Amino acid sequence: MAKTVPIISVVGKSNVGKTTLLEKLLPEIKKRGYRVATIKHDVHGFSIDQPGKDTWKHAQAGADIVIISSHQKMATIEKVERERTLDEIAAKIDHVDLILTEGYKRQDKPKIEVHRAEVSDTLLCEKEELLALATDTPFNMGVPEFDLDDSAGIVDLIEDRYLKE
Repeated sequence: MAKTVPIISVVGKSNVGKTTLLEKLLPEIKKRGYRVATIKHDVHGFSIDQPGKDTWKHAQAGADIVIISSHQKMATIEKVERERTLDEIAAKIDHVDLILTEGYKRQDKPKIEVHRAEVSDTLLCEKEELLALATDTPFNMGVPEFDLDDSAGIVDLIEDRYLKE
C-alpha cells in the first residue's frame, strides 16, 4: 500500500510572511533530497490563463479540463462546481515526499504558524493544532518555536516527525 504523503500547512495572518517562510523552507527540503509539492489556498479566486492564448480559447470553447504540457512542466486548469477540500486536491498529487500548503488554516492538518509582532500580538491557532511557530516573539506555549529565518531547524523538525523512516 502506498504511504500517505504528509501535509503541513503554513498559516498566519495576512502579510505576516507565509510565502517568505515557504521560500526559505523549500530550498532546504530540496537540498536534503526530498520531492515536495505546494498548494496555495486562494480565497479571492485567481486566473492563470491568459486571454487569447490557446489554452484560454480551449476553456472558452467549453473544455472542462485544459492541460498544457511541455518537456519542462505541465499545468492543469479545471473548472469546478465547488471548492475542493485539501484532501481531494492532495489525492491528485503523486511522486512527492511532502506537501506544504500556504493557507488552509481551518483544515485538520499540522500547522506551522508564522507570527510577527509588528502584524499582530495574537495567534490564529490553538496549541493542539500546531507543529511549530516561526516567530519573532516567544510564546512559550509548549510547541517548538523557531526564528523566522531558521529554515534548517524547521526542516529538521519536519524531517524527524514526518520524513525519516
